[in-house]
Amino acid sequence: MGAGMDQIAPRSFAAHRFMSAGTLANPHAGEVALEINGVVHVLRLTLGALAALEAQLEEPSLIALVARFEEGRFSATDVLALLVAGLQGGGQPLDALTLAEAEITGGPVRAAQVAAQLLALSFGTGAAA
Repeated sequence: MGAGMDQIAPRSFAAHRFMSAGTLANPHAGEVALEINGVVHVLRLTLGALAALEAQLEEPSLIALVARFEEGRFSATDVLALLVAGLQGGGQPLDALTLAEAEITGGPVRAAQVAAQLLALSFGTGAAA
């Protein structure tokens, strides 16, 4: 994908809150919104979702995943896995196959932004400040 977190994550979450049908993601609670198939979902990385993500990606630590995003070395598989984990953590589980075939408003760029935002909010990387 080639872009580092600083290039795909917005500098100010206040300006990028996503509201639709009364749904507001709260970045202070680690939440990010994403519209999938016309429905707004609130994503969040819980401890359980992070553990599942770490096991799925076979990373030595999640810090390695954060570093890949910061260095722009992440893959579509990383983005998909992060979104699935965020949906699970937000109480709105979709499996990877369903999500891979879904219509994401904003396309792959928005998907990568949301993945980066989830990491930034969970690990305080500063990319979101």
